[in-house]
Amino acid sequence: MRYCRETMPAKPRGPQPHAPKARARGIPGPLKLLGVGLVAYGLYHRTRWYREGNRLFYANGRPNRAGKAFGDFWVKVSNAGLGPDFFVALETVGHKTGRRSSIPLVVADCGGARYVVSMLGERSPWVHNVRAAGGRAVLRHGEPRDVRLVEVPAAERAPIIKAYLARAAGGRPHIPVAPDAPLAEFEAIAADYPVFRIEPPEPADGVGAD
Repeated sequence: MRYCRETMPAKPRGPQPHAPKARARGIPGPLKLLGVGLVAYGLYHRTRWYREGNRLFYANGRPNRAGKAFGDFWVKVSNAGLGPDFFVALETVGHKTGRRSSIPLVVADCGGARYVVSMLGERSPWVHNVRAAGGRAVLRHGEPRDVRLVEVPAAERAPIIKAYLARAAGGRPHIPVAPDAPLAEFEAIAADYPVFRIEPPEPADGVGAD
């Protein structure tokens, strides 16, 4: 029995064109930047500077230059819709200057409603801006959304602040209660930390409209 040999095709002579290389698909630049920021911030949480009032970013209870730059970075992250949806940028109108400004906030979920908490207490300018505007504000995680912020009475704030601290690691150095502390400890400090419930805007609100 005769077997047929496979004939190998003859190799062409001379230089041959190189096939284009497929581009490697990596992680997009903004996501890389976000990942690096989260890792670095997580490592910072293990330091004394963080535990003793977040001293890298705050001085005397107010954000310093580094804190403002860091806040601006996270506002851009929220505006781009990156990160979890409870991480938002809050836009308010200055009650004295009339200028719009944005800060990053963590939204707390409690009892089926959503809330924002002032981790710096009454010292936060956005608290006074919201009150002066009758609660009108804009929240943004990707697309901007007009909202009405309704202030919660001090007697009802404790479980909300507890839920907030369970989620917002950045707020823990500023609120002198451990996240897993009994509710009674939150009740003792609740009057010092304004809390606002997020609700849809009233028909005449329209903060985002010109």
